[in-house]
Amino acid sequence: MKLAFIIDPISRLDPGHDTSVALMEAAQTLGHEVWITQVHQLSVIGGTAWATLQKVRLTPVKLANGRWVSDPNWYQLSDGVLTCLEDMDAVFMRTDPPVTMRYLYATYILELINPAKTLVINSPQGLREANEKMYTLQFHQVMPETIVSQDKSIIRQFVEEKKFAVLKPLGGKAGEGILFLDPSDRNFNSIIEVSTQHGREPVMIQQYLPEAKDGDKRIIMLNGEPIGAVNRVPTGSEFRGNMAVGGKVEKTNITEREREICAAVGPKLRDNGLYFVGLDVIGGYLTEVNVTSPTGIREIDRLNNTNLGKQVIQWLEKAIPSP
Repeated sequence: MKLAFIIDPISRLDPGHDTSVALMEAAQTLGHEVWITQVHQLSVIGGTAWATLQKVRLTPVKLANGRWVSDPNWYQLSDGVLTCLEDMDAVFMRTDPPVTMRYLYATYILELINPAKTLVINSPQGLREANEKMYTLQFHQVMPETIVSQDKSIIRQFVEEKKFAVLKPLGGKAGEGILFLDPSDRNFNSIIEVSTQHGREPVMIQQYLPEAKDGDKRIIMLNGEPIGAVNRVPTGSEFRGNMAVGGKVEKTNITEREREICAAVGPKLRDNGLYFVGLDVIGGYLTEVNVTSPTGIREIDRLNNTNLGKQVIQWLEKAIPSP
């Protein structure tokens, strides 16, 4: 297969952490061509999507003393070639959030790819519809109690009822802007005013789950089914478990309750063309559905001696019919 990955600049990726690199490595190991591009290199020509692609050759990471070790020169690139994306068997949209207007424009370009010729992972329409906070509300039966509002009085009433809560910007990523809310905090009103831009922008408020101290579990979903998980545990005085803010990772299993959550979410993911997704679960409750560039498989592979990237590419081999 010929596979194109739309990523952030490859020089900024961490081969020992980034899931995009793990997927590309797996594709290369299984004998497929791997090409990369960036959002700003997408174009529409003749009514379809094109991109300036570079073929990439990777030196895979190796596991040594419990950590991934990469070669200093871990990738080599060819010259860029303007290519119709329908000449690819699949296109992975793996640009990190936030979902800006530039990101949305990119999904409109990808929408012009004929799905009978090329599979886009994840679906452009699915990416637009699945705001990683708001989309989760479709599964409210497996979520902690949650509201979305920009009204300070509504937010205060909810937090006072729940004692403590967590505020999440609707467009945030990697734990950015997530705040712990205590109604007795003398800064409470200021926190809400700043977070909502003085009542002009809604935010998500979730009941605080004390189990958060034990970890925020990332479950990787492939075509609506769970294939692995890792627990991210807050460190020091930090209440967030996100790896981007210093959370440590621990080996974990997927519980029966978490499988029930996956079963509740999976069919909707498939219907929306969201094939590769990360669910965040705390204390048996779904808190987020990550669809843009979910990560975690390097950590899962390291802790469990698995190769989830290989599983993804092997699924893709079956999903794409032979010519």
